[in-house]
Amino acid sequence: MMKTAIVALVLMFAVSPGSGMVTGVVAQEIVKVDPDAQEAPKQPTITVLPPAYDDQMMRLAEILGALHYLRELCGAKEEQLWRDEMKNLIDQEEPTAERRAMLIARFNRGFRGYHEIYRDCTPAAIEANNRYIRQGTRLAGEIPNRYGR
Repeated sequence: MMKTAIVALVLMFAVSPGSGMVTGVVAQEIVKVDPDAQEAPKQPTITVLPPAYDDQMMRLAEILGALHYLRELCGAKEEQLWRDEMKNLIDQEEPTAERRAMLIARFNRGFRGYHEIYRDCTPAAIEANNRYIRQGTRLAGEIPNRYGR
């Protein structure tokens, strides 16, 4: 978008002698433009705001990731149940690519967080599992009831 432009503007005022009044104005403008420069049309930028329930949804994704790890660790034998629930959540949500990536990142964060801490099913892991079941159930009911989705 390189433009070479030289603008010269000359104003000449003629003042009638003795009166101090402006009797005429002359203006001249010279514009020189580089013929090789071309301006690309500007595309409007559209910003999509996250839904009002975004914080709850991100937390639910993190809980599903934690449950995916903790339930299997403690012998629930549910295989891919929590991962499948996350996939269903994303499919129903139909998020933008950026939001989808954020939801997946939060799921993985929940999974990795407990994978780094727990190698065996301990009483603390069972308590975390139970807490997340309760919190996830509450969020899963709250989102559609409160936000109509």
